[in-house]
Amino acid sequence: MPVTIRDLHAWNVSPDEAIRLQRKLAAQVITGHPLPPESIRLVGGVDVSVKDNVSRAAVVVLRYPALDVIETARAVIKTPFPYIPGLLSFREGAVILDAMRRLESTPDVFIFDGQGIAHPRRIGIASHIGLFIDVPTVGCAKSRLTGRYAEPGAEKGSWTPLIDRGDTIGVVLRTRTNVKPVYVSVGHRAALDDARQLVLSCTTRYRLPEPVRAAHNAAGLGRA
Repeated sequence: MPVTIRDLHAWNVSPDEAIRLQRKLAAQVITGHPLPPESIRLVGGVDVSVKDNVSRAAVVVLRYPALDVIETARAVIKTPFPYIPGLLSFREGAVILDAMRRLESTPDVFIFDGQGIAHPRRIGIASHIGLFIDVPTVGCAKSRLTGRYAEPGAEKGSWTPLIDRGDTIGVVLRTRTNVKPVYVSVGHRAALDDARQLVLSCTTRYRLPEPVRAAHNAAGLGRA
């Protein structure tokens, strides 16, 4: 069954309007929603590459917990929005949704290469797209956008909370021993501890979880 995509707003907006939309939509993001492993059969990975003003998105669907790829969907468009920190979803959202429209299956959860609520306005790309599709989403970013944390232990599985203005907005998770951590946060319809465990269970020999790695590689190939 294909992903159902709601028409929440247009993407061709000004930066000021984008911020206003973020503040409005952030109130609709659902956190603290259980995401038990036994409820997950398919996991989607989402990533976008941008080169020469062309955006290439890939959404890859993997069986869980086996992590074998069963479907890949791609889309390509002219990059519609400038690079502005905190407004990544307006740069990448349209092409991601184009790719999702090409899926034949609907994953039980999507892991994005980007932030969930670990965002100054609590609506990173995993949260924003999560509202469009109303499916559980998780953000797994390679770098911190906001918040403070103590360095987690060096061993795989070690983690510390990511705190911003008194709120726990994510975790800093070591997915490989002695390798830089990733920044995990709830996107939409998920709970933080479940998101952390999902990312860790999807991580094998590499720093990034396999769904995100697969999407990264597919977006780099970039054929729609």
